[in-house]
Amino acid sequence: MGDYRAFCASLVVFLLFLGNGVNCEDPYRFITWKITYGDIYPLGVKQQGILINGQFPGPQIDAVTNENLIISVYNYLREPFLISWNGIQQRRNSWQDGVYGTSCPIPPGKNFTYALQVKDQIGSFFYFPSLGFHKAAGAFGGIRIWSRPRIPVPFPPPAGDFTVLAGDWYKRNHYQLRRILDGGHNLPFPDGLLINGRGWNGYTFTVDPGKTYRFRISNVGLTTSINFRIQGHKMKLVEVEGSHTLQNTYSDLDIHLGQSYSVLVTADQPAKDYYIVVSSRFTKPVLATTAVLHYSNSWQRVSGPIPGGPTTQIDWSLNQARSFRWNLTASGPRPNPQGSYHYGLIKTSRTITLANSGPIINRKQRYAVNGVSYIPADTPLKIADYFNIPGVFSLGSMPSSPSWGNNAYLQTAVMSANFREFIEIVFQNWEDTVQSWHIDGHSFFVVGMDGGQWTPASRARYNLRDTVARCTTQVYPKSWTAIYMALDNVGMWNIRSENWARQYLGQQFYLRVYSPAHSWRDELPIPKNALLCGRARGRHTRPL
Repeated sequence: MGDYRAFCASLVVFLLFLGNGVNCEDPYRFITWKITYGDIYPLGVKQQGILINGQFPGPQIDAVTNENLIISVYNYLREPFLISWNGIQQRRNSWQDGVYGTSCPIPPGKNFTYALQVKDQIGSFFYFPSLGFHKAAGAFGGIRIWSRPRIPVPFPPPAGDFTVLAGDWYKRNHYQLRRILDGGHNLPFPDGLLINGRGWNGYTFTVDPGKTYRFRISNVGLTTSINFRIQGHKMKLVEVEGSHTLQNTYSDLDIHLGQSYSVLVTADQPAKDYYIVVSSRFTKPVLATTAVLHYSNSWQRVSGPIPGGPTTQIDWSLNQARSFRWNLTASGPRPNPQGSYHYGLIKTSRTITLANSGPIINRKQRYAVNGVSYIPADTPLKIADYFNIPGVFSLGSMPSSPSWGNNAYLQTAVMSANFREFIEIVFQNWEDTVQSWHIDGHSFFVVGMDGGQWTPASRARYNLRDTVARCTTQVYPKSWTAIYMALDNVGMWNIRSENWARQYLGQQFYLRVYSPAHSWRDELPIPKNALLCGRARGRHTRPL
């Protein structure tokens, strides 16, 4: 026991050095990543990719609820680099979020150690590079957060657990794509789709007949919604971005940019190989690619046409999205049922309306929220806020409702909010494309979505009982989506388009969730090892 206490004491000192408080009862995992350039051939053409430990896609992260992840990242690229964690809430710890609004980039030849905890979370997520359009070159990978052993899961343990990282891809490298965007143009149409970094029939999932497997599917693409299906097999939806769902069965699933789903698939068909298909949604032409579901006793390869799926039908996708429901009797990361959180009975403190647009500013294509097109500051906002550095951003620079007309402008946009508010956000989309929105640091309830203009009367159609809690939601063309969200996480949080060209050209902003208490109970202090750049260069973080 004495050795254990001594070990715990040394561990606490070490993790406090990294700036992340830890309960010694919570296990920890050490991970080391080396970020390098390397040759990849995802569409049969040699490209310069960004690899993690020589891998494309990057290594899988596995963790159990509440575990501490100590991830040392060594940047061997020729430019600064950042990793972010799509869906990991970073409780009390936006310092570790890995976007430029919260963190200084890792300089070339340097390293940074993230110390993050997967606090009170389960489910399927992914990580990605958040800076400089690096996402177009790789450096993304899957994250699986498993339930603690004593917490019941609402389905039997599957025979295997597969990660599927799917999305669109370009043959141009990220430098070329970035130059297109910096020149004031939108990206061209993608060159193809990938499944786990490979093209047609390039990846195989092997299953035993009669057994059931879990597939965790994430859309890690840049610009395109996708549809996922497995030839001859049904999929039982069991989890959406950390929430157990009612186990409805689907023949195919729409997965919009940045979204993650878990399905159970039973190998109950005759022994042969089957197509796993990913195709683009709402595009002309329709892109498609395949992987292979291989029965372990099969001698018959896939052949013939791939199974068809939906293409441009919006109503089909909308109706499917409305069918996703929370499993009110299942436990989440804690033993209490998910449905014990009665979100529909809480009065909202305010309504925020966010309208996307694609204005031309200074003769260049930009994208905006409420008429504001985001531009990065010279110093990360969270660090400037901590050191009270003036002139980096101003609170209230992000309006909470749309401004109508052609008066879009460039601004480092930050919206202020108070800790423990319960708010309603309405995403209003008047464009002809599907939008996908993500909010860092939080999970929210998608209470409604429909066509046309949102009005207060739209609340009569809200689902106030069992909608799914998640971190990414779509908004259909000329439609709206409404969410309820508890601001239960102090910090500086990115709200962004998951269309990476739109995000890069300004369709994002930051939400500053503020607590006047300045207590470690509400927010952890700046990490001792925090990188300092911009106007914070030369300052000091804090003593131990």
